[in-house]
Amino acid sequence: MDLIVILIPLLPFTAAAAIGVGHLFGWLDGEAGETTTADIANWAIILSSMLALALLAGDMMGKNTGSFSVGQWLGSDRLDIRVNFITTGFTAVLAALFAVLLFIIMRFSINYMHREAGFHRFFFILSLFSSGMLLLVLSGNAVGTFIGWEIAGLCSYLLIAYAYDRPVAAQNATRVFVTNRIGDAAFVLGISLCYVWADSVNWVRLTSLTTQLSTGQATSIALCFAIAAFAKSAQIPFAPWLARAMEGPTPSSAVFYGAVMVHAGVYLLILLQPLFEQAPLIMVLVAIVGLLTAVYGFVVGLTQTDVKSSLVFATSGQLGLMFLECGLGFWQLASWHLCAHAVVRGYQFLMAPSLMHHVQGNPIRPVAPAIAGLRWAYVASLQRFWLDQITDWTLVKPIRRLAHDLTYFDDHIVDRTLGVSAPAIRAISTLAQLEEQKIGAKLDNDIDSFAQGSGLAGKITEWAAAIMHWFEDSFVLRGIGKNAIRYGRQLGYAANKVELLLFSPRYLVLFIFITLLIAF
Repeated sequence: MDLIVILIPLLPFTAAAAIGVGHLFGWLDGEAGETTTADIANWAIILSSMLALALLAGDMMGKNTGSFSVGQWLGSDRLDIRVNFITTGFTAVLAALFAVLLFIIMRFSINYMHREAGFHRFFFILSLFSSGMLLLVLSGNAVGTFIGWEIAGLCSYLLIAYAYDRPVAAQNATRVFVTNRIGDAAFVLGISLCYVWADSVNWVRLTSLTTQLSTGQATSIALCFAIAAFAKSAQIPFAPWLARAMEGPTPSSAVFYGAVMVHAGVYLLILLQPLFEQAPLIMVLVAIVGLLTAVYGFVVGLTQTDVKSSLVFATSGQLGLMFLECGLGFWQLASWHLCAHAVVRGYQFLMAPSLMHHVQGNPIRPVAPAIAGLRWAYVASLQRFWLDQITDWTLVKPIRRLAHDLTYFDDHIVDRTLGVSAPAIRAISTLAQLEEQKIGAKLDNDIDSFAQGSGLAGKITEWAAAIMHWFEDSFVLRGIGKNAIRYGRQLGYAANKVELLLFSPRYLVLFIFITLLIAF
């Protein structure tokens, strides 16, 4: 039964490849090709769901061995990365659940996206996402999980920017993509630390070796994977990206932020349960972050006036409770909570377009009385606790200023030093100018050819001669006094500006970060 695990993520990937190639070459295009595209995507996820359910049945009957390895993917010194999969336990349960939910959402999308301009693009991305998520869940090593993690993140970006001609959609997609890359960086660092300290990136081997790691090593690895989980599951301080992700079509909202992808962070914690149990400080951190996110989602959700925003913050609050359960050691409860929430929230997102028909005739209270009477809480809820503004002030604006400073440095210092320097190359000495005026245009070509060098030595000599001519013209022939004062002032202004930049907070933080990175 273990062998079928290969086909579960492979079938949706094959469907994505077929749709992508067909659309690229014009074989699947327009309304005429919608049926073929829908059939390819639909049948692929149907077969994948049936295989996932068969894998789960085999696990329940004790037919699975626990893992299946296809072969080695990469080997170097002690590094051994294999193409292997987990076929038992919570992994098999979650793979079957996700596959069924993906099939339901895929089937719902066929009618919902009918006659949309991006119909084929949508099903290509949705099939690719299905493959990535199933690989994320089933992979037996950190590298395979990270590949699925990245595929899911890329597909999320593409579907948030589904209406890429709208500036808001493109901007929100970019913001979500960049935010999730912080978690990806932590994931990569966690993989690296696993290899350095545990000599393995295999999940089963890593969890079995946790008792051999020191507390500091286990804490460092757990912290990296916890940050990755915080970013993927929209926990504080990364929570605001979830509300920005609602720009995509309703089926993508259901599959990404209701039923499937947002639970990847919780799954990662459950998968690494033995590692986190060896790092009590990180367990406390996970519990605190989960509690803060749950409170944040509940309070902000009270003032939302549209169905998608309400569901988003309800999702954020429930994910926070799952993290709290993991931090408190209730791993089994977190597992059941994840599965139940995926089903309920996916259904709610799919029903969101028809919600007004179900509540017709019932009074709708836009704001809860409990918060409406507390002015400070009401304002904080409306402003979503200013998390976006804090992020802009602490990260976005300093990075933009740093980019502006680096651009200025590159244009005014690096280019003039290493590139073609205008004052040095274009300046011609006064004596040469006099000679050209006397001799005339006849000797222009000879002088130009004499001033040009070939090869590295010739270019160096050419630049040195041009600089000497410029120095002679500016300082010797035109007088030292006036120019010296002017250039001295310019040099002083430049030195003062560099000093002010170096003492600005963003550069001090940057230098401290570089120092810690080198020390680490």
